[in-house]
Amino acid sequence: MSTPEATSAVTAPLASTPPRPSTALLTDKYELTMLEAALGDGAADRRCVFEVFTRRLPAGRRYGVLAGTGRLLEAIEDFRFGPAELEWLANERVVDDRTLEFLAGYRFSGSITGYAEGEVFFPQSPVLVVEGTFAEAVLLETVALSVLNHDSAVASAASRMTSAAVDRPCLEMGSRRAHEESAVAAARAAAVSGFAGTSNLEAGRRYGIPTIGTAAHAFTLLHDDEEAAFAAQVAAAGPGTTLLVDTYDVRAGVERAVAVAGPGLGAVRLDSGDLGVLAQEVRAQLDSLGAHDTRIVVTSDLDEYAIAALAAAPVDSYGVGTSVVTGSGAPTCGMVYKLVAREGRTGQMEPVAKTSRAKAGTGGRKAAARRLGPDGRAVEEVLVTGTDEQVSAWVSQDEALRALQVPLVVDGAVDARWTGPEGLRRAARRHRASRDELPRGARRLSADEAAVPTVTLHLAG
Repeated sequence: MSTPEATSAVTAPLASTPPRPSTALLTDKYELTMLEAALGDGAADRRCVFEVFTRRLPAGRRYGVLAGTGRLLEAIEDFRFGPAELEWLANERVVDDRTLEFLAGYRFSGSITGYAEGEVFFPQSPVLVVEGTFAEAVLLETVALSVLNHDSAVASAASRMTSAAVDRPCLEMGSRRAHEESAVAAARAAAVSGFAGTSNLEAGRRYGIPTIGTAAHAFTLLHDDEEAAFAAQVAAAGPGTTLLVDTYDVRAGVERAVAVAGPGLGAVRLDSGDLGVLAQEVRAQLDSLGAHDTRIVVTSDLDEYAIAALAAAPVDSYGVGTSVVTGSGAPTCGMVYKLVAREGRTGQMEPVAKTSRAKAGTGGRKAAARRLGPDGRAVEEVLVTGTDEQVSAWVSQDEALRALQVPLVVDGAVDARWTGPEGLRRAARRHRASRDELPRGARRLSADEAAVPTVTLHLAG
């Protein structure tokens, strides 16, 4: 396994990616049946505002990390009902002919604002605001939630891991523990939160993430002895490679690795046993053999707690698999897509919200800002409802507030700055700055409440 520098988390892609398929059927049936009914009674053209938010953080988590925005914007660009999609819908009689005719010309022409990808969020944070007619906005619910719930769960777990690792690189290697496309998305989401590389080649191609990996135990077992396996790998990859030294006996493996590659051996990888104790022993052995610059990479079912426990061990980087791609116990963020305002009979926008006890909402389009204390650290999340003019004026008049929402889609046009490899680089930078803004203690792994409280202000109309 080669270990890239932590500062080179995203590079330029090496090759163009293939054309993307339509995303129009990555949705739930009820969105199309609602559209059919709304077209029937004339409500489909009413202007609406939908918000994406989570009512609560996973148990014990102090903050979430928004990820997937760039992927979602690409999915919206590809949300087109072509001949194949329309034929299937017609054959299955999902909707009537009038609805099929509408879908044939569907293009999202509204506007979307949201938290910049990589931003931390808290309960009720309006991380995405979709504005358009009911007909065009309602269709995006499932694809928006599918992307943001998955990617934000991975990024939130990854942030806890890179925080625990401090300045030691974390490397994503969980492809074999996820759906093949989820693996690519997870690699991207982990990079948003500071992971320095991925084992997944498709993620490297699409998003310019450095790829890592050299050999598994199977390669050692293929050869007649460990020396032969190491010699073959060094001959192919050079002495700067990473040799896996725990197939048989770790101490003997380290000795053979240095004997084959010389003291300039790039790294050794430990994938089993008591990693803290082994790392101490291997570091001492490497130094005694003159391999002072040979790094130690540890893998084997690591999560944020295991990484934190290895803080005092002489480890140089961490390879993380299952825990990061599954959200480390929180595989979703519980985000929802809710209608918060719609055009009334008078033509004016009116707030709407559920009032059921367990899932009561707050109506009205919201602007979001983060209040910073004198030390530059966050003290509260502020949500403001009112007219656009009122909200804009209120935020701009308070120097302690940092506005959180940015334009992502304007009149149907996606802002390309948030997509592709450049969008990922931008998201990674935003995450570093946003996490550094959290109050002291917010990054502790112990269970606690949200790091900052959320308050909602209603400006008088």
